[in-house]
Amino acid sequence: MSIVLVRHGETPLNVARVLQPADTPLSAQGVVQVQAVARRLAGTGLAGIVSSGLPRAWLTAQAIGAACGLSVGCNSNLQERNFGDLRGRPYDNLGFDPLTMAEAPPGGESVADFRQRVAQAFAEVVRLRATLGGPLAVVTHGLVIRALLEGHVAWPAGRGLPAHLANTAVSIVAAQSPHALQLLACTRHLDASNQDDAHSLSGG
Repeated sequence: MSIVLVRHGETPLNVARVLQPADTPLSAQGVVQVQAVARRLAGTGLAGIVSSGLPRAWLTAQAIGAACGLSVGCNSNLQERNFGDLRGRPYDNLGFDPLTMAEAPPGGESVADFRQRVAQAFAEVVRLRATLGGPLAVVTHGLVIRALLEGHVAWPAGRGLPAHLANTAVSIVAAQSPHALQLLACTRHLDASNQDDAHSLSGG
């Protein structure tokens, strides 16, 4: 049995390449993408769904829940890295890469604190999955998924994370240690009309 990691649907600020305030909603395209991933996961035997409480993830998880007949649990440790005072600012105008900066931006979260929180989230996800009779969907954010895959998953030789993690991309890992990677950043549920914008931010 497995843990299914799902990135939230597109938001207007993903496409505009702006670091997102907590209350950023889905775009119209994001809603279409979310319905597509919900249809993909319906009938796959999901036994539970847990999500970040930020609207872009929560709305994605709610659509999956509706398609699968499941309620959604909230875990605040699955929220995106907090960029504090940088939220709402255009990424390309900053003159540095906030997605990789180690120190905490003003009012925000350092990489070390973020990774510690993600590690706690993964431990909680693994414990929750152990109580279920089937796969657990985890709906969260680009940097959270990247940190989970980089720090807590056993990779096949020669594989690595893509530079861009698409909106509603699905990754699957084994539920038991060493949590072997089974599927990486798959968007086969998206077609030409709702494809992810590869230029958009895949974190923040």
